[in-house]
Amino acid sequence: MRNEFMAIIEQDEGFYVAVCPEIPEANGQGKTKDEARESLAEAIALVLEDRREDGLRGAAPGAIRERVIVS
Repeated sequence: MRNEFMAIIEQDEGFYVAVCPEIPEANGQGKTKDEARESLAEAIALVLEDRREDGLRGAAPGAIRERVIVS
């Protein structure tokens, strides 16, 4: 599955800092713009994985679980 998110990247004291407006909990940093973007992508993946696991724990035992694809 492919997801696309917006990255806002700014330079701060020699490092690049990246944030994602759609997922405020995720942020990344690096010595280069590419490193910051890659770090942000890893952070987004971790946040989404945690949210999925957390959401499944709260589902009722008899609940129907189906994937929804958003394109």
